[in-house]
Amino acid sequence: MLRSAALRPINVMILAIGVIMSVITTVWWLLPLTFVTYAALVFLSARDPIFQRKVLGESRSTAPPPTTRSSEVSPERRARWLPRGETRQKVEDTLQVYRKVVAAIEASDDVTRAVLDDALPRLHAAADRLVDVAEAKEKAEEMASELRQGSGATTGATRQDNLHHLEEQIRTADAEISVTSEELLDLRAKVVRISIDANNPTRARDLNTSLDGLNARLEALSETMSPREEPSQEN
Repeated sequence: MLRSAALRPINVMILAIGVIMSVITTVWWLLPLTFVTYAALVFLSARDPIFQRKVLGESRSTAPPPTTRSSEVSPERRARWLPRGETRQKVEDTLQVYRKVVAAIEASDDVTRAVLDDALPRLHAAADRLVDVAEAKEKAEEMASELRQGSGATTGATRQDNLHHLEEQIRTADAEISVTSEELLDLRAKVVRISIDANNPTRARDLNTSLDGLNARLEALSETMSPREEPSQEN
């Protein structure tokens, strides 16, 4: 693991840049600073569970892998399968921002792309999970509509309890979709800052931390919405 961390392209690149700069500028105090930074990066990489999974071959993705359907079909295409309406429009607008963030990374220089090599899988996973949440919201709205019409064999109290739960889930999902769009706009600005200051590893870690938080929220929301669907339908 240490050897893989020591040979990680971004870590080697930081080491090479520091050594070259210290030689060119003859500012020799940069040399020990470079070695200290390199050692810290190696240490952090070796302890990073995502990097460990990549090295051990447990996962090729730095984020939890999307479903087979998501990996085979683009999130934009999945979004077009949603019913026409406000939710679909919001998701499509958010995915446009997502594509702009991806394009900003892919159009950056080699150093920036190396720094952000962990960000792209996280971005793709977030886009897929955003559509998962939208699909779950649409299903919840369908079930809520059925409950309002009084279909099924549930009692009044049980129906109202299920309806209240579904309406709360719908509001939560709608808010998360809006927040995701705003966060992706912020991430695009962070990519620009990283391209300007690619030698600052803190910025890249901050970007990945934001993406991890976004993925965790979207995944948790889609999972909490799905299990309650079947009991509601049975009722």
